[in-house]
Amino acid sequence: MTKGKQDSSSQLQMIPLDLIEVLNPRERNNRVFEQIVSNIQSLGLKKPVVVTPRRNHEGTRYLLICGEGRLKAFRALGHSEIPAMVVDVDDESAFIMSLTENIARRKFSPLELMGGIRQLQDQGYDKKVIARKTGLSPEYVHGILHLLNDGEERLLMAVGSGRIPLNAAMAISAAGPDNKAVQAAMQDAYESGKLRGAQLIQARRVVERRRVRGKAMGGSMISRKATEGVTTTSLVRNYQREVGRQKQLIRKAEAAQRHLLFIVGALRQILSDENFVNLLRAEHLDTMPQYLAERVWSRGV
Repeated sequence: MTKGKQDSSSQLQMIPLDLIEVLNPRERNNRVFEQIVSNIQSLGLKKPVVVTPRRNHEGTRYLLICGEGRLKAFRALGHSEIPAMVVDVDDESAFIMSLTENIARRKFSPLELMGGIRQLQDQGYDKKVIARKTGLSPEYVHGILHLLNDGEERLLMAVGSGRIPLNAAMAISAAGPDNKAVQAAMQDAYESGKLRGAQLIQARRVVERRRVRGKAMGGSMISRKATEGVTTTSLVRNYQREVGRQKQLIRKAEAAQRHLLFIVGALRQILSDENFVNLLRAEHLDTMPQYLAERVWSRGV
């Protein structure tokens, strides 16, 4: 990794697109990208991209710090150059600038935001510095890092999407794996006003999924600590839990089929009574859903 003193000066230049490399690439929603292209095509580029130069024996190339969407849009529109603010910073500073700029500017999905905070932590920044760079509160960053280090991906997703508040998620996480302790933590959160109304319902759903399926979502955000405790015993326990869940689904399906058979049999019996059918017609109640009618008037279900 290149180290050097950051130069705060910057200048606007026209940079050839083929000399710019994306430092911190990310996926973008197609609809959002099409909107960026349309806006640039009709209104022009409102804000230049930000790059930093890298010189070698072949000449000068540039690392993109900010403006990947605008860069791709210029390429899609057939441009060969793009206005860019050129800043002279080292590799680490460029990476951090790119990451924090994206976190501060755009609406991240919960996983992206948590992953960005984790990347900053891995770069050696403490929660106060991360908060200052991203515009998030130190308390929020502390809570997110706490849940990240505990591998609480389901709780993180719920916090990021606004379904439950961060302080309630931390209380649930602190209760550990014991279901009674988790329920007690939720009761305390309710009594203290942290969980009310719809948020309490959402918290119960998240906690149940967490109990049955585990803390992790199975995505790329799984923390290092979450994978350290994987043993043959835990794998067998998770397998048995999943088998139990599948058996429960089968029992529910069998119960639903029995109920349907009973309903179909009862309807066949009462609809064989002509007087009853005439009464239904008089009351304009002689129709039923096609799905049910096909089974009532067929020989089997």
